[in-house]
Amino acid sequence: MTTFEKELRKLFDHDAIFSDTRFVGRTCYGKISDSLRIRAEFVTLGHANHYEALKVSLINRNEGVVDSTLLRFQEILGTKPVNNPNFKEGVSPHLWVYQGKLEWYAYQPTPADFEKLADAVGNYLEVFQEPTQDMSNGMTQTIA
Repeated sequence: MTTFEKELRKLFDHDAIFSDTRFVGRTCYGKISDSLRIRAEFVTLGHANHYEALKVSLINRNEGVVDSTLLRFQEILGTKPVNNPNFKEGVSPHLWVYQGKLEWYAYQPTPADFEKLADAVGNYLEVFQEPTQDMSNGMTQTIA
């Protein structure tokens, strides 16, 4: 299992956000509805081997990509304090390749950090979920 897969599993291995979760290399796939799928992957933002964001794409099985968003770790998690005098203001969380090994740079995200990232993905996906009819009061609502 690659480091990418291990980190993606921390976010999506529990089927809470979407179902039928599959991990293939650096990518996680899942099912939103009969016709919609999700693809999530760590991406760089212009600096080679620095993975600073999670790209989430919504894919229609017959028509291709419907929408995508970029969830930057800095925007979701903020700057994180570390016990290193070289980073007095903290660091922006990101994965990087150092000496051929992929790892988190100076800060290892906590379970709470992974929960924040998963919540951001869930909030994005809620926009695309099918509304359902609530039988008790006739109101339409979205079921997450």
